[in-house]
Amino acid sequence: MFEEVKPRVKTPKSAAAGEVVTIKVLISHPMESGQRKGADGNLIPRRIINRFTCDLNGVNVVDVAIDPAVSTNPISNSTPRSMPRAKFKFTWYDDDGSVYEDVKPIAIG
Repeated sequence: MFEEVKPRVKTPKSAAAGEVVTIKVLISHPMESGQRKGADGNLIPRRIINRFTCDLNGVNVVDVAIDPAVSTNPISNSTPRSMPRAKFKFTWYDDDGSVYEDVKPIAIG
């Protein structure tokens, strides 16, 4: 796991029940395609975030496979409708087997 990898999630702290909210997720990650050569002339091993998931209240609502063409520091956003209780869990999966997670609750009221 690289120290420079950092998940960042922006959610509202609160929302009214049924309100549409904007969620933005970004992961700072060096993303290496496996096609470039290093200073020594050898290929730099592929290292990308290859999967992203989002669970809402323990139920998977997003599961995305990511291809090598994705940019460094991939970002996405979504606008779900909030529920009586909303706890989002975001998970990124790295080629090297590392898993990065962030959990964000949204107070409903």
